[in-house]
Amino acid sequence: MTKQISITFIFLLILSSCSSTISTSKKEYILQHSKELKSDWTINSKEWILKNDTIRGKGSLSPWGVLISKKQLPENYEIDFKVNMTNESLFEIMLNLDKGKYIRTYLYQIDQNIVIGDGVYDKKDDSYGKRGGKTLFKKPMQLQNNKWYSVKIKVVNSQLYFSVDDKTTLECSLEKSNLNQKGKLGFITNGEVKITDLTIKSL
Repeated sequence: MTKQISITFIFLLILSSCSSTISTSKKEYILQHSKELKSDWTINSKEWILKNDTIRGKGSLSPWGVLISKKQLPENYEIDFKVNMTNESLFEIMLNLDKGKYIRTYLYQIDQNIVIGDGVYDKKDDSYGKRGGKTLFKKPMQLQNNKWYSVKIKVVNSQLYFSVDDKTTLECSLEKSNLNQKGKLGFITNGEVKITDLTIKSL
């Protein structure tokens, strides 16, 4: 019985490592160890570290601190995590990053909004117009430094749902808004941020 369990575990490990997506329908992706951060994500070690089960990011107005997964998100997925913006005003979740375009889902303290936008990302250029992008949808929310927020993002049948603390929610159709329907996941900060309990699963 023990041998059978071991074989099953090894098979699932091989399946997940060979998969082109960040999670599979059989397995949630939960980031818990620093070796996973190094193996599964494209990082600048001066900007992003995983310590005591907490991802810590550090950026500035130029350059932003950017962390990007090496694998694709599933077609339908759910992302859950907790975030604390310990310094500065912007924390952004990059969705479906592909060929320099992505969906911007972010918390913005200056405007006191959560936002869905159409983004561009040039990893070689921090200049204006080469990163970030226009706002498509926004909703007011009181945001502040040194406070933990629960973030949930769901994409099902090309419909995006973005909620913070289960009380402020935005949604849109990816097709109607002409947004990417496939790609990778990333995070951006213009200051300092902490992320815990990151879970990504296929739906």
